[in-house]
Amino acid sequence: MMFTGLKLAGFPVALLAMTLTAGFGQSPTTDNADRLRSVYALGPDDQITLLALDADEISNKPFRINPSGYVTLPMLGPVQAAGLTVEQLEAELTKRLKTYVQDAHVSVTITEFRSQPVSVIGAVKLPGVVQLQGRKTLLEMLSLAGGMREDAGYSVKITRSAEWGQIPLPDAQKDPTGKFTVGEVPLKEILDARHPEKNILIRPNDVISVPRADIVYVIGEVPKAGGFVLNERESLTVLQALSLAGGMSRTAAGQRAKVLRTASGNEARAEISLNVKRILEGKASDVPLRPDDILFIPNSTGKFVALTTVETAIRMAGQVGAGVAIYGH
Repeated sequence: MMFTGLKLAGFPVALLAMTLTAGFGQSPTTDNADRLRSVYALGPDDQITLLALDADEISNKPFRINPSGYVTLPMLGPVQAAGLTVEQLEAELTKRLKTYVQDAHVSVTITEFRSQPVSVIGAVKLPGVVQLQGRKTLLEMLSLAGGMREDAGYSVKITRSAEWGQIPLPDAQKDPTGKFTVGEVPLKEILDARHPEKNILIRPNDVISVPRADIVYVIGEVPKAGGFVLNERESLTVLQALSLAGGMSRTAAGQRAKVLRTASGNEARAEISLNVKRILEGKASDVPLRPDDILFIPNSTGKFVALTTVETAIRMAGQVGAGVAIYGH
């Protein structure tokens, strides 16, 4: 069983490279490509490639849209491109090319999307807006956001505007408004290279959401107090959690342990008395823990930790980079 968050940092380089590049072989479907041509508005720093018969000066060459929104082309000079769709730009270029070529026709292909915002939110180290430059996969965008936090969950949700078509994932569905599609990717599957096709290409204005993982906390008289991440298909018992925390200290009063549990719809935590000593001795059954449970091992010297202090520690645990350490003596 593994109770640590998935991290991009430190992942085997060869395997990471394979998963990062897996999405580059993906091509948009015909429907998506047609939708791109008629809906997507070109912007500064986008790169386009033109195909024009009898116009070798501009054909099969990449051109970058400058910060002012213009693309400067041989023969045709500066042409306003930003704000136009591919179809609109094709019509404008074809019109201008007719001055030089009788049967003029220009085809435009977007070869790089640049300066297009993608929101990466949730349990990543640098949440916020990341500019989509070129063709980027899901893992690359997570890497640009600093990688996953220790408390990151085991799946990522992608929300995409309907103008980009259906997200190429088996479970992708439209939201109730029909304006977006939402899909979910189990990170472990693409990190393990079991399903590299799920390392999908990211589109402009996508929202990538990394939820916080379910966590069980062990605090008090243990060598390693803290939160332990749960895999979505795994549970954790009192003995397993105690083992991860390094067992009980010599000053622990295991017979007076408590599980602090939040009831549904209630912010206050209920106290469940627990005799960990009897569980360790095999005289009582092990107890399964729920997500966000706090296993509290008090001190045997008679000094007690108030519940308010416990709650303060859990609030600290919810902050990125903060640890849980409670000392009641």
